[in-house]
Amino acid sequence: MRALIQRVTQASVEVDGQIVGEIGAGMLVLLGIEQSDTSVDADYLVTKIAGLRIFDDQDGKMNLSLRDTGGAMLIVSQFTLYGDCRKGHRPSFDRAARPEIAQILYEQFVNQAKGSVLTVKTGVFQAAMLVSLVNDGPVTLLCESVRNAS
Repeated sequence: MRALIQRVTQASVEVDGQIVGEIGAGMLVLLGIEQSDTSVDADYLVTKIAGLRIFDDQDGKMNLSLRDTGGAMLIVSQFTLYGDCRKGHRPSFDRAARPEIAQILYEQFVNQAKGSVLTVKTGVFQAAMLVSLVNDGPVTLLCESVRNAS
């Protein structure tokens, strides 16, 4: 499981002209799910992300987590995080989980996040979405479940 995390001052996701998820300060999590991922990967990654100390403390050092700041999390499914661009010019998505499996793990990730963070908003699984954000810092990190980390 792979998550691209962006610290944001605001972020939103739109589907069919309607805002379906919107947050103020916090983090945008683009979540990719691989074929071999399990519930263990989802649990690990939520715990890791919610505890990441990427927010500034009173001294301006990245020393606070989302839990510490009370910030929000916007979670958007993103199978293209498993796009392999090494051959040719068309990415291969062979490693991405099939939608019926990915949706179960995505929903588990979201539910676990709701137990770890005060405010959790989401996009719509498998929908064409427009994601808007103001990256704060900018701070952008790639996190992977332990089994998938290089």
